[in-house]
Amino acid sequence: MFKIDGLDELQQKLDDLAKNAEALDGEHSVPVSELLTDSFIARHTSFASSDAMFEASGFKIETQEDFAAIPDDKWDAFICSNSSFDNWQNMLSAAGQEWAVRKLGF
Repeated sequence: MFKIDGLDELQQKLDDLAKNAEALDGEHSVPVSELLTDSFIARHTSFASSDAMFEASGFKIETQEDFAAIPDDKWDAFICSNSSFDNWQNMLSAAGQEWAVRKLGF
């Protein structure tokens, strides 16, 4: 008979993963500040933070309304020329995937 140590710990981690995955099911409203972490921005742009990126854009971005008023094509052009993404939607999608991985506990 063999005894395997660590199975209780593995089972607990699997249970935690299952709970975290269940919590992610469905749609979520996630603040941009949670998606565009400093580490994400530093990896994918030449900026140290989303605040620095927004400031460098040349657009006034102090409120959600300010951000919504930026023409999509101009914002996409800024993102394309200042990040590793072709457009804002691709950037948000990648950031959302990283957010989900963090929430799963990886």
